[in-house]
Amino acid sequence: MDAFINAVAEVNSFINGIVWGWPMIILILGTGILITIRTKFMQIRKFGESINSTIVATVKSMGKPKNKGKKSKGVSQFEAFSAAISGTVGTGNIIGVTSAILTGGPGAVVWMWVSAFFGMMTNYAENVLGLYYRKKDKDGNFRGGAFYYIYEGLHQKWLAYVAAIFCLTAAVGMSGVQTNKITGTLMSAFNMDGIIPKIIIGVVVALFAGIVIIGGIKRIGKISSMLVPFMSLTFIIMSLIIIGMNFKAVPETFRLIFTSMFSTKSIAGGVGGYAFARIIQKGMARGVFSNEAGLGSSVIAHSASETREPVKQGLWGIFEVFFDTFVICTITALVVLTTNISSGAFYTDAFGVLANDSSVALNAFSSQLGMAGTVIFSVILPLFAFTTILAWSYYGEKATEFCFKRLSDKGQRIATTSFKVVYICLIAVSALIGSDLIWAIDDTFNGLMALPNLIAVILLSGQVVKITKNYYKRHKKGLDIEPMLSAYPEQNAEFARDIKEEQAN
Repeated sequence: MDAFINAVAEVNSFINGIVWGWPMIILILGTGILITIRTKFMQIRKFGESINSTIVATVKSMGKPKNKGKKSKGVSQFEAFSAAISGTVGTGNIIGVTSAILTGGPGAVVWMWVSAFFGMMTNYAENVLGLYYRKKDKDGNFRGGAFYYIYEGLHQKWLAYVAAIFCLTAAVGMSGVQTNKITGTLMSAFNMDGIIPKIIIGVVVALFAGIVIIGGIKRIGKISSMLVPFMSLTFIIMSLIIIGMNFKAVPETFRLIFTSMFSTKSIAGGVGGYAFARIIQKGMARGVFSNEAGLGSSVIAHSASETREPVKQGLWGIFEVFFDTFVICTITALVVLTTNISSGAFYTDAFGVLANDSSVALNAFSSQLGMAGTVIFSVILPLFAFTTILAWSYYGEKATEFCFKRLSDKGQRIATTSFKVVYICLIAVSALIGSDLIWAIDDTFNGLMALPNLIAVILLSGQVVKITKNYYKRHKKGLDIEPMLSAYPEQNAEFARDIKEEQAN
């Protein structure tokens, strides 16, 4: 068995080195740059609109009575966003950023920002294409994702199935790696050891996940819309307290971030930490995940939104990357750096590639907030991982549905139900598996998943521009032109009628 595991590790290491090499860096950054140029730096021009029409509008609508019209089969824009961001705002935002700093130095943070800047438009393009090419099933639910715009937009059926298969494998791997992180965090925080605690943790996580997953995207969206604000706000508040306790180290932190940004070490760590849909490359401890711009994963959740306008959901994609990187990841970096600079640990040999990312992140909280910090970290990190498990279960379900779409309705239900059962079982089993190999394998699957998606986004970038121009001509210039809401004439006409009814009410 050991020989087999070693062989798998060697093969995966070889493939991973190819998948996450410099060509992938160029492809991911190049895609973001291309969309940025073609939309005339929309993430700058429309940033205010992105904030006002997404999170600000959601906050203002809280407490207001909902529309009493016909019952929607989809989920709200915020629920779709919450489901999507629960898959991106995860352990990668804490452990991933720590890994990037340990391996790439403080300058890695700058390259995360640079990559995020262009990633905002990659995510925007994915959402626009996802909603434009999504399809409505017999029950009135929306199905969308990279495999749909590859299939319907590029008309490359084989590539669409490849994208769906890689999404399916990445989802299965994600259930394992996130459960590993939950188990490891709780075992370490509470000084537990042995197989029994691992089994208990795995079963409990699987049980709670199963209850949510069985309910589909509506339940995932509702749970995520409750957990994401709670865990994000708690993390932000606690982090700001820690940064405030070490405020004297803040100027030195920013000096180090900018003065070391051009070192080879910083560039490698920073680009690796963000650009690979925020999967940290081989060599970074445990390979972690953060922002998924370019992966084509979060668009699956966004496509379930009840909104009829692709551009509106695209603006949520811009905010998603901004919140993930410029808010959560930046705060994490400041916590890690200010605490270690204040304590002097940053200037010792112990801080660097030999340090453990999880222990460094945990120590930043526990050393400043004592037992309260340990407890907070031990609650927040598992919650981040748990919501990621929920989001990826839906991604895997939709990929399975696409792969078996030629079957009857009953056949599709059997296929998706089988996936859910396997996914939930793997959550429990993964608590017992060594994490290094499974994380490395899932890194590879994520990289493979990104390839067909990025190809599609590049080739369909012209369509993204057309849909965007169409939206602003109608909404800003008031032109009476046919809206581009869906690639399918009947669905496009239906959506147009829905918008008129909404405006009339």
